[in-house]
Amino acid sequence: MDILAWLKEHRVSAEAYDADALLASFLDEMEKGLNGEASSLAMIPAYVGSDGKVPADKSVAVIDAGGTNLRICTARFDGQGKIGLSGFSKQPMPGRDHEASPSEFYAVLADALEPLKDEFEYIGFCFSYPATIMPDHDGRLLHWTKEIKIPELVGKHIGAGLLAALAARGIAGKQVVVLNDTVATLLAGMAQGQAFDASSYIGFILGTGTNTAYVERNENIGKLDGYLGVGSQVINVESGGFAVVPRGPFDLQLDECSENPGSHVFEKLIAGVYMGPLTLELLQALASEGGLSDSGGAAVSIMKDLSTIHIDNLAADNGRDIGVLGSEAFTDADRKTMKTVFAAVVDRAALLTAVNIAAAVVKSGAGQDAAHPVCVNIDGSTYYKTHQLADQAQAHLKTLLGACGLHIRCIQVDDAPAVGAAIAGLTTFSTT
Repeated sequence: MDILAWLKEHRVSAEAYDADALLASFLDEMEKGLNGEASSLAMIPAYVGSDGKVPADKSVAVIDAGGTNLRICTARFDGQGKIGLSGFSKQPMPGRDHEASPSEFYAVLADALEPLKDEFEYIGFCFSYPATIMPDHDGRLLHWTKEIKIPELVGKHIGAGLLAALAARGIAGKQVVVLNDTVATLLAGMAQGQAFDASSYIGFILGTGTNTAYVERNENIGKLDGYLGVGSQVINVESGGFAVVPRGPFDLQLDECSENPGSHVFEKLIAGVYMGPLTLELLQALASEGGLSDSGGAAVSIMKDLSTIHIDNLAADNGRDIGVLGSEAFTDADRKTMKTVFAAVVDRAALLTAVNIAAAVVKSGAGQDAAHPVCVNIDGSTYYKTHQLADQAQAHLKTLLGACGLHIRCIQVDDAPAVGAAIAGLTTFSTT
């Protein structure tokens, strides 16, 4: 059978998509979201701007609450935009192993910040849990994820609680800005972007999930509640929710079996956690149509899951663990078919990634001059570690943006959440 034609027929390959039409749909959803109309893109104001210069030789406290661990330190940038961290502490995130109270949570933060109290005035707090960011730069927790159990904090303002805990210890006069990890990724590019005179900034994450943030500068900014009044507003797109994208039968099947059917549609097409399961669905369907050997088809048909890491290792032929895919039940021809299927899943993800980033570039209104490109800071293990994904995404971006006459420079910033939180703490209050 012609596997490539089969993949295209089932809307798995990039060739099954019209990139220009997708880009137009993405931009339309962004515009609707900004205008308060029904849209699959939330377009949430982050209440931070990107107009301020990152000051050198001034310390800021940084809190990075992102999952398993809670990291706290002070940060300082030098004249070349490089960050130095000091007073670093790392501990398990409160509420992960047992249910914790708000006072326990804030005690951990205050214990780490108290010895550093004379070194900072501002606090950048990267809070990577669902929260509504407020015009006063605080964040109201919507609900916990990642198995954190501090139920009494749900609905509360995280920054205000921290400042109250510090004040109870006699530490007053501090200010805090709360932001999510995608906004932090955008801001983390500022120090490097200023060095090459970037015209705007984008943060893009592609890991187990995906999201995008960009800087809105046009007339729509005045319609946003809490407009900064400084000519820019960072927008958290929540791009994993983009739903105006054609999907094939196996995408729909994967969505129906997920924990949140009908939600995060775009994320399920490109994020790392879904690539292995989708590839398994495709291989099982191929096996039922005679696309694998008898023994390989029988082995695939009883598989309950497929790790994205294992199929990626097979595709990369890197000598690493491929799990059950190394079984003698599979012939060399079977493994060649597996590589072909996964390559299509990856190339489609690369195309959709490029559409996502290109939409943010177009919407920013920047990047029209090659001497002043848009700085795109990309973070996430799926983007960098998945075989050929980054290279293919860049190729698709070159085509899409070339047709628009727009210019970008993609960068990678180590420890982006901490860097972005530091920049938020140093620049936010000076721009309000």
